[in-house]
Amino acid sequence: MSMQPGDDFTLQGVSVRSLPKVSLHDHLDGALRPGTILELADAAGVEVPASDAGALGAWFADRSDSGSLVEYLKTFDVTTSVMQTAEGLTRVAREFVEDLAADGVIYGEVRWAPEQHLAGGLSLDDAVEAVQAGIEEGEDSADADGRSIRVGQLITAMRHTDRSLEIAELAVRHREQGAVGFDIAGPEDGFAPSLHRKAFDYLASEFFPVTVHAGEAAGLDSIRSALIDGRALRLGHGVRLASDLDVVSRSGDEVLVKFGSLARWVRDREIPLELSPSSNLQTGAIEAWGEDLSDHPFDLLYQLGFSVTVNVDNRLMSNTSLTKELALLARAFEYDLEDLQTFQLNAAAGAFLTIEEREELIELIAEGFDV
Repeated sequence: MSMQPGDDFTLQGVSVRSLPKVSLHDHLDGALRPGTILELADAAGVEVPASDAGALGAWFADRSDSGSLVEYLKTFDVTTSVMQTAEGLTRVAREFVEDLAADGVIYGEVRWAPEQHLAGGLSLDDAVEAVQAGIEEGEDSADADGRSIRVGQLITAMRHTDRSLEIAELAVRHREQGAVGFDIAGPEDGFAPSLHRKAFDYLASEFFPVTVHAGEAAGLDSIRSALIDGRALRLGHGVRLASDLDVVSRSGDEVLVKFGSLARWVRDREIPLELSPSSNLQTGAIEAWGEDLSDHPFDLLYQLGFSVTVNVDNRLMSNTSLTKELALLARAFEYDLEDLQTFQLNAAAGAFLTIEEREELIELIAEGFDV
């Protein structure tokens, strides 16, 4: 299926782009517009791999399709290099929100690592404030266009550095100024959540919500550590949890599955899985199951009752949008509007909001899908 991020998709006569959506796993430094990168790079004197927006976008998509999370992450050196000033961060955050709103998103959470944006002299707090300013500008801009959207920050620590406690304290410090949760990201294999136990203990003591990248480039031990050491309320990707499911037999549409204790816990506790289909293909996260979207264990997890959500991960690197991801899944697994609504309701239920705000979000989704 050839589809660009800006394209729409019609399902049962309804525009998927027009439907209300919730985005939980979306990286700020993976969502820049190629044209913005060029302009910011020119102003900062930074060299980039291409001189026009089309070629630069193609470069990111090509380099990201490596089958390796480590190689995939190298492309972020380019985007973070142009996000080292307050002005740059504010612009990128504003455009991030505008692009989400244009894609039909009504609530989003943007994750980013402030420690990666200090080379220009910003403090951690300066960086968070700059991003928050951009988010609010984007929300106002969307509202002026008749699109209501709210976006919260997921303050992220890099799992291969030693600043996680400091970043956790930063997140809690800004909990009334836009920060809604905490995450750890970066190279997963070899950097278990248990390495950041002090940060997670502090966050738990402050009752601050946590999601953890786990089950993308590492397996069940990483997921277990995210839940036990991190007290994660959601799993960032979590796709390799499917390896704790043993398909005993298949007969037509009937599949008999034996659950491992970890998979059963995640399913029964309704811990949301932040699945990102295109990204999971690019990074090799589903290589144990195959190389095509139809091989993704997304559908197995969905049919077995896991709280699956659909996400873009990095719109630039995966050349995607939430509309495109939903369209790809609908084509691969013959989903209908009711299925797509379920994915949004799962995401709304897992959002780092108050229960009243989540209920309001659920009502907006139900109304929007009542077509």
